[in-house]
Amino acid sequence: QVQLVESGGGLVQPGGSLTLSCATSERIFRINLMGWYRQAPGKQRELVATTTAGGSSNYADSVKGRFTISRDNAKNTVYLQMNSLQPEDTAVYYCNTKGPLTLWKDYWGQGTQVTVSS
Repeated sequence: QVQLVESGGGLVQPGGSLTLSCATSERIFRINLMGWYRQAPGKQRELVATTTAGGSSNYADSVKGRFTISRDNAKNTVYLQMNSLQPEDTAVYYCNTKGPLTLWKDYWGQGTQVTVSS
């Protein structure tokens, strides 16, 4: 069973920062692609950032230069550091994994709410 345990959402003012974390099993972390997606009210879920087991990263254009995805191999945890947050970043953020260990099926965390508001 694939488990993705998220933490770190909350309320932040525009221009502020938050860090999300997502922990999983060692096998999943060392082989599969890990990523963050988000879904705002009334919108489809969209990719935010992904990282491979080798450490390569990919970002949505809307977050490039503001968000950073990183991996802690000792803790089997992926982080999303979000800086310069704006109201349009308000959404439920989901951790995701897919790859050879899961036959390329998507698995999702429970989601964590990020609200950017003054």
